[in-house]
Amino acid sequence: MFLTVFLARYCKKRVHILDETVVYALCTTTDVDALLYHMNNARYLRELDFARADFYERTDLYREVCSQGSGVVQGAATIRYRRFIKPLTIFKITSKIIYWDERSFFMEHRFITPSDGFVRAIAICRQRLLDCSADTVIGALLNRRVKQNGNVETGATQVSSVRPEMPPEVSRWMESNEISSAMLRQTPITMTSATTVMMTTTTTTTAAAAAATTATTTATTTTTTTTTTTMTTVPMTSYC
Repeated sequence: MFLTVFLARYCKKRVHILDETVVYALCTTTDVDALLYHMNNARYLRELDFARADFYERTDLYREVCSQGSGVVQGAATIRYRRFIKPLTIFKITSKIIYWDERSFFMEHRFITPSDGFVRAIAICRQRLLDCSADTVIGALLNRRVKQNGNVETGATQVSSVRPEMPPEVSRWMESNEISSAMLRQTPITMTSATTVMMTTTTTTTAAAAAATTATTTATTTTTTTTTTTMTTVPMTSYC
């Protein structure tokens, strides 16, 4: 990670926040799974950490977040594997921001083999900002090193300051996350209700058992007293 940050900060050129960055990697023997046939699935997500670090440094995104006294963490990630990466294969990871809302920005990452240009895997990650607005951070970076637009004269710049339209795959993914969050929030309530019912049932059973025990004790005492009285009365009558 140190080498990635060093190269991005001092050796690579800066890019605009809406640009796409590229990092190259090699599937080594330590990256393959137990069958030694392709790169382990968990390694894909690990490689994304390096790709994001490169993107944060080259776009000044992380520096801007820190200047506002905030931080950034990963809130969610989804990945789709299309074709495995064999050992000792060179691949590249492209990274770009495809959407942002009030509190988060969404990045798309693609694993591509340069030899055939095939997208081996594609991932979407939600990066959540802490104590700061994504609109504020992205807005501050939009006017820095603005991209040249080929449809206007040289020297003129044109970048939209309006939030882009949400891609359909991101919309469906966010909906799925919201359903999952709602389900997890309801789980403690359901468990509490079930526990309450169990406790009520146990209390009722205990009370009934106690009542039955008391009634049995009372009946036993009465019987004993009667028996004792009878046994005591008989001898007294005989003596009279």
